Amino acid sequence: MSRPVFATAQAPFESWQQGARAQVELMFVQHLAPSDAAPSQLHAALRYAVLDGGKRIRPLLALAAGELCGAPPASALYAGCAVELIHCYSLVHDDMPCMDNDALRRGKATVHVAFGQATALLVGDALQSEAFEWLCRPIAGVDGATALRMVAALAHAAGAHGMVGGQQMDLLAENNPLALAELQTLHRRKTGALLAASVTLGALCGYRADADPALKTALTAYSAAVGLGFQITDDVLDATADAATLGKTPGKDAVQGKSTYVSLLGLEAAKAAAVQCLNDALAALAPYGIAQGQAAARLADLARLMVDRTH
Repeated sequence: MSRPVFATAQAPFESWQQGARAQVELMFVQHLAPSDAAPSQLHAALRYAVLDGGKRIRPLLALAAGELCGAPPASALYAGCAVELIHCYSLVHDDMPCMDNDALRRGKATVHVAFGQATALLVGDALQSEAFEWLCRPIAGVDGATALRMVAALAHAAGAHGMVGGQQMDLLAENNPLALAELQTLHRRKTGALLAASVTLGALCGYRADADPALKTALTAYSAAVGLGFQITDDVLDATADAATLGKTPGKDAVQGKSTYVSLLGLEAAKAAAVQCLNDALAALAPYGIAQGQAAARLADLARLMVDRTH
């Protein structure tokens, strides 16, 4: 595999982002089994689910947190890609008829539409296993004890106390209105838990993860804020954007009778709540410098991207 090359800390965010995303794609292209590997339908569907799409927010968060904590970029990249595999598996299952029943994801047919429901179910299972296998391989600069902490953190974020628990809450909330506090809990689990895990795993690849308790506290507060802000923005976009922009079916929350920030607060108040989350995230990072070229600039730029995005 070619050595990852990233822009320096002083390079513009767009340049860093493009380079990092290219390395994420290269990791998946080179490390996922080829489409013709037996059983070929499973591997073709697996690559279809992972490659050529997505914002890659989770690997970017891992890289930015790793940069702040002194991690080798290649190590943080590896950790972030493991989280992204869990995210991709969750999307495959979430789109299936027994869940959200969606036919469009990342601008193309969902996996169960393209390959059938049984294969889609197995793709999700395989991607979950693959993620933990990646974390169990040697990662430069990460000792065995730290690798075990990373596995545990990702398992907790992905399971009943995190993403999967949030998905169950989301299903139960269809046509069953939630209070605002209940909706926040749902969002922190369904979406926020994996985003926070990305920051945690990237940070654990660096020497400052345990050496600076104040930094750990700051990253925890940042993760909570951006996780909630990301989902609030999702609610806003579901209510306002079109399929061509989103790459997925808009307006589904209303059709399925789900509580959202828009349904509970109204559109403008929901937008304001997302902005408040952004401000909270930036405030958490402020002691570490969030201006261009400063230590926490990448994480700050990612927070802005997550809240200000249009898809």
